[in-house]
Amino acid sequence: MCDFFWPFRDPPEPTDAKVCLIQMKISIFGAGYVGVVSSGCLAALGHEVIAVDVAPEKIAMLRRGQSPIVEAEINELVASGVQDGRLVATDDVEEAVARTDVSFISVGTPSAPNGSVSMTAVDNVVSAIGRALKGKAARHTVVMRSTVPPGTAEDRVIPMLERESGRRHGVDFAYYSNPEFLREGSSVRDFHAPPFTLIGAAPGDDAAVLRNLYAAIEAPVHVAPYRVVESAKYLSNAYHAVKLAFANEAGQILAAHGVDAREAFRIFREDRVLNISSAYLRPGFAFGGSCLPKDIRSLLALANDKDVAAPFLRHVLPSNQDIVERTYGMIARHGRQKVALLGLAFKQGTDDLRESPFVVLAEKLLGKGYDLRIFDRSVQVARLVGSNRVYIDREIPHIERLMVDDVAVALAESRIVVVGHVGAEDRAPLCKSLSDHIVFDLAGIDELAAQSGIVYQGICW
Repeated sequence: MCDFFWPFRDPPEPTDAKVCLIQMKISIFGAGYVGVVSSGCLAALGHEVIAVDVAPEKIAMLRRGQSPIVEAEINELVASGVQDGRLVATDDVEEAVARTDVSFISVGTPSAPNGSVSMTAVDNVVSAIGRALKGKAARHTVVMRSTVPPGTAEDRVIPMLERESGRRHGVDFAYYSNPEFLREGSSVRDFHAPPFTLIGAAPGDDAAVLRNLYAAIEAPVHVAPYRVVESAKYLSNAYHAVKLAFANEAGQILAAHGVDAREAFRIFREDRVLNISSAYLRPGFAFGGSCLPKDIRSLLALANDKDVAAPFLRHVLPSNQDIVERTYGMIARHGRQKVALLGLAFKQGTDDLRESPFVVLAEKLLGKGYDLRIFDRSVQVARLVGSNRVYIDREIPHIERLMVDDVAVALAESRIVVVGHVGAEDRAPLCKSLSDHIVFDLAGIDELAAQSGIVYQGICW
């Protein structure tokens, strides 16, 4: 325990237009990278901050106005916060909780030996905060900044806080998830200019406390269920890794063929409609068509020519096929009942059947003995010409007899409905024709999720 704890000085009059209008008293548990950056930045916004850590050397450095981490601008922010009396440091958990209104948890969550997340530090801090809440009469807010798996809030932290404190969540204390999106080397700038402020909250809680705390930060605020917010942080980091792996492997392949990959990627990044955008970042069914599978194979052929390993890229097509197999498995669990497949082309609004994952799924069902009916308004077999006609005649000539020209006809004798894609004009007839069906939604159609009287299952939701 600390031998003494000093109160805050009266803060100076704010001179920066971005200083918060509502000053809050905040304790931040963990004087590591995220904790120190958060402490310095929140103090700079005018909040009163207590940094809490178990390491005496970190506390001593912070008390001297020195940052225990190396990061652009953070030394100045810590020194200024200590000098102005807005930033102090301690290892006294009870005192820190007693003197503040909001407690942030910013401790490490490293990998465990089996690859999962080690929650030891989180558990220790949560337990300590819970015990400290026993002796506090005022309502307190606990905020998780550490990166934790989805389900942590409801399955782990909130029950632990209630057990240790003897108090009730939503009544005696509030809990929020508030992951950080800070990059080392630019974390101070990222703190003040994030893409958004993300808050996980209980149903019906608008997170007013955190909205006020971040009022000086000009960024959209998104309040969502705990699990969604906890997952968003994982998605962000995983996607960053995916982008790096893709760029590195593709760069190696191009370089082996005498291409300056830096220049190729510079041009690649200029496409903000598809390449660097939200395009394709929607979970659902497998991809297909005349371009994506073919060009992945072609890129891998270039890798083979020069003996480039490209392990990441080699798993793209198997991963895509696994989605088809997984969908078949979901259907098969309901037994061999009659199936209506809505959508055959590789995507809505086209008649292109080349490498369509829906054709692959249809073939799988037929091969396993399912009675199948198929509806796709854009695919009228009698009118297909060119490559699509050749493809059908060569690969799937039997598909023509399975196709019907009306949604209601497809559903009439079917028990299982697989919705790959359906045009806007057919969604109302589809919902009207559904009656006690088992529906597998591969497209994420809101009307289906809201439909009563059916067994609904989404592919990724």
